[in-house]
Amino acid sequence: MSYFGKFYLVGEDASKAADWLFSADVSRPPGSTVYTCMLNHRGGTESDLTVSRLAPGPRGSPLAPAFEGDGYYLAVGGAAVQHNWSYILSVLQDRRFRCQLIDSSEDLGLISIQGPASRAILREVLDADLSNEAFPFSTHKLVTAAGHLVRAMRLSFVGELGWELHIPRPSCVPVYRAVMAAGAKHGLVPAGYRAIDNLSIEKGYRHWHADLRPDDSPLEAGLAFACKLKAATPFLGREALEEQRAQGLRRRLVCFTVDEAGGSGAPAPSVSSSRRVPIFGLEAIWRDGHVVGHTRRAGFGFAIDKSIAYGYVRDPSGGLVSPDFVKSGDYALERMGVTYPAQAHLKSPFDPDNKRVKGIY
Repeated sequence: MSYFGKFYLVGEDASKAADWLFSADVSRPPGSTVYTCMLNHRGGTESDLTVSRLAPGPRGSPLAPAFEGDGYYLAVGGAAVQHNWSYILSVLQDRRFRCQLIDSSEDLGLISIQGPASRAILREVLDADLSNEAFPFSTHKLVTAAGHLVRAMRLSFVGELGWELHIPRPSCVPVYRAVMAAGAKHGLVPAGYRAIDNLSIEKGYRHWHADLRPDDSPLEAGLAFACKLKAATPFLGREALEEQRAQGLRRRLVCFTVDEAGGSGAPAPSVSSSRRVPIFGLEAIWRDGHVVGHTRRAGFGFAIDKSIAYGYVRDPSGGLVSPDFVKSGDYALERMGVTYPAQAHLKSPFDPDNKRVKGIY
């Protein structure tokens, strides 16, 4: 996952900048990692990313740059690196925060070891206690991996027990080889972006540019937990979110699974009889005989053996889209002129209680 962007936000006003830039509360102790969004003035989502609080120290390496004041390490999706960089810089300049944004994307590699055997594998590679008590979810540490200093983060973009290793460029190959050697007896295999995409859609993890765009608010996308609205801290886009929350949501991101065809209630002319229905995104969403939106992203859920799609649903009459509105409808997805019965979900259909990231299988 080395294509990810890796930035450092450091300096005298870094905490003030982080409070303003990020929708979630990132003012945590050093060693914490927070999933958050960055919003625009309309409450739209300019990015989602992870922000890790750093401890100050006279290091001066790609893993720990020397800084005074406060410091944060930002990891952003690879396709949106330049967008994130430009947006953060523009906000820092507009607000005149006294801090520095450092791009270390080319200086650091990133591999992600995920799955029920990840702890057993990494115990043979890292000089760290990987227990839940010593290394809880959403934390990070500087550790040694096969003799090389790396930043280990207990995170998951696929909803499994696992860690990311952020590795200085010269150490990438030896650390990768050590991980693969340790994982040989555990069945460790390299996996690509298709695996990430399908696993993340099963878990309902959002993708910026697909599920999330600058015209989608985190409230509409089901990411209210990533917004510090219960605190009094001002942040960019807060007023728009408060107004939206007070008025109610006019649309909502909904998960759909495509059932075996043949049931009743499909609103359009024809219904397929195939169980494994390929869904690609941009399909029309039908509810009770009316088109109420289109899918943004789709994939196949191998754990549930069904296609999964996400799309924003509106009420054709212009009313509020409440959870009860979503649950009360009869849905179908239309692909290439053929409609397929679909079931709407307000939570991920697979591991909705997030047990797997806690190592509970």
